[in-house]
Amino acid sequence: MSISVRFHQVSKRYKMYRNNSEKILDIILPGGYGDDFYALQNITFEASAGDVIGVVGVNGAGKSTLSNLITGIIPPTTGTIELNGETSLIAINSGLNNELTGLENIELKCLMLGFTKKQIKELTPQIIEFADIGQFIEQPVKKYSSGMKSRLGFAISVNVDPDILVIDEALSVGDQTFADKCFDKMNEFKEAGKTIFFISHSMGQVKKFCKKAMWLEAGEIKQYGPIDEVLPNYEKFLKEFKSWPKEKQKNFKKMVLEKRSKERKEKVAE
Repeated sequence: MSISVRFHQVSKRYKMYRNNSEKILDIILPGGYGDDFYALQNITFEASAGDVIGVVGVNGAGKSTLSNLITGIIPPTTGTIELNGETSLIAINSGLNNELTGLENIELKCLMLGFTKKQIKELTPQIIEFADIGQFIEQPVKKYSSGMKSRLGFAISVNVDPDILVIDEALSVGDQTFADKCFDKMNEFKEAGKTIFFISHSMGQVKKFCKKAMWLEAGEIKQYGPIDEVLPNYEKFLKEFKSWPKEKQKNFKKMVLEKRSKERKEKVAE
């Protein structure tokens, strides 16, 4: 099968500043200033057309950074990313302007994706029907609940028919009826051979929908492969972590922060 997404030794580094003075020093000083924080380090993997990948990990593991890299919202600090096709991110409030109405957001997002006015006019009824938020479609998004934002964002993203779809906790809000409708649509994408990254804390949803799993820990890939190999290991880790005394959990989190404050280089086979 053709490769749709390829990451090669991708890292994303941010600078941590205590105040504005440190930001200025980072600009002025030749060697920079401020503490490094690696949201992701040395991420290497491939995804093929038709892959449905569940991305799991505890809060802060780097899942949302990964989704933003795949969809081009942020660039990598180092490494290379190759994408074969159009990408779309579905996340609560992703790409929505709170000051604009739902209708205006549909037009804006579609224009940003390169659609013509005529194409947008044809797509809009489908998006409105899928979102199913009634008269709120003509209200500013700032008046929406988190579930309504998710509905509108999902409706726009799936109806523009991307090749690579990234779903970041977008089904964690809203009612079950809408979630079922979303899964039906995503199953259509599955059958069409699209690549889907499904980021979720719901192990039930991941098991139900995904074929592969990627376990992120401390900004690195802990394990990547068939879901029936990765998920049992991740669930075992979660169970053990929750059983640890508070002091051991605290030491583990401290170790994670230390790992992410310095660059970890991998040897590349020649």
